[in-house]
Amino acid sequence: MGLSNFVAKASSAVGGAGAAQSPSKGASVPHAPSNEDKIPEGAAADDVEQLDDEPRNMLLALISQLRPGMDLARITFPVFVLEPRSMLERVTDFHSHPELLHGAFNLGAPEDRFIQVLRYYLAGWHIKPKGVKKPYNPVLGEFFRCRYDYADGSAAYYIAEQVSHHPPISAWYFASPEQGLELSGELRPKSKFLGNSAANIMEGESHVRFLDGVGAKDGEYDITMPNMYARGILFGKMVLELGDSSIVRNETLGLSCEVEFKTKGFFSGSYNAIAGKIKGPKGDVGEISGHWNELMEIHRKGGKGKEVLFDATKADVVQKSVSPEHQQAPNESRRLWTKVTAAIKAKDLDAATDAKTEIEDAQREAARDREAKGEQWAPRFFKPTGKGGEWRPAFRCVLAALSLSLSSSRLVLYVEPT
Repeated sequence: MGLSNFVAKASSAVGGAGAAQSPSKGASVPHAPSNEDKIPEGAAADDVEQLDDEPRNMLLALISQLRPGMDLARITFPVFVLEPRSMLERVTDFHSHPELLHGAFNLGAPEDRFIQVLRYYLAGWHIKPKGVKKPYNPVLGEFFRCRYDYADGSAAYYIAEQVSHHPPISAWYFASPEQGLELSGELRPKSKFLGNSAANIMEGESHVRFLDGVGAKDGEYDITMPNMYARGILFGKMVLELGDSSIVRNETLGLSCEVEFKTKGFFSGSYNAIAGKIKGPKGDVGEISGHWNELMEIHRKGGKGKEVLFDATKADVVQKSVSPEHQQAPNESRRLWTKVTAAIKAKDLDAATDAKTEIEDAQREAARDREAKGEQWAPRFFKPTGKGGEWRPAFRCVLAALSLSLSSSRLVLYVEPT
């Protein structure tokens, strides 16, 4: 990988990412978050979407060709169901509440550090667009990068890459060296048609690691994802739900929590409810409950009552900074999808479809060229570990770089693994 001895200044979009392709001149110009960088507007607990006749008829015509249980990976959905951003950018929503992990590595009790990781993970779900929308499926080799600037003067950096197209796999990495944090993961979504709903089976894992303090001995916190369901695609109103369960665990500490994401029943129940028990080596540690888009609470074993785990209605989010499109590489998400995004926001579905088709045709042509030349495509920033579909960065963040006086030089150093 061409990342050896690569130093990225914090005034560029993110450390390490600039080695992919040379962006346009002036990429080092600092910039503040723009309107494009802001978090999508959140949805109400039972937010639904009622399609007009034309979009509904288009969707029904597509669905008429499907059978229950059918894999939707190769199905091209109409653009009106798209959220105008890439899945590689969607992952950044989970990094919108950094204060939940800042300083967590110094918490003395392992249970407290575990609860902070659990809190951080659950805090990422309330950020979503209104209605039932899916982000763009990233194309092979597409990448997204951004940075975060925190009030205390520290910063964090994120990069994600589409490392496989069939099957689709997105790998990502997030680091805040000054806060002693490193996170990574991969997503391997599989979509299925279930009749009046479509399921997005979210395979893959996320990993959280503390680089400093007592938490540095914890090893990794591993997190699986719940599944997503788009209900009411044939009849009724469309609604997006999270369902099934997610597991947060730390094998070194012997702590785990299986979080149940409850779907609403036909006659009873509520949207977006969660529940779970935190278990440790000596038994139950506590119990969580609530709604992931509103208030979640925790009742610790032996405690006097419930305490707030996370309140989405009162939480502030930290906005990310992304380089302007003219400073991005051609295969960076926002520049790559810019025509599609502009057309969707202008409600010009024909133009959006044409722009999306142009991207897909270019990908097919590139694949044919590689096949004709006997070449195999290789990811730039990530590599497989051979452990159950896991992907990890092909670079590492060197904590020793803190000795460079980040408060003044603001440098993050990446080098090739030893």
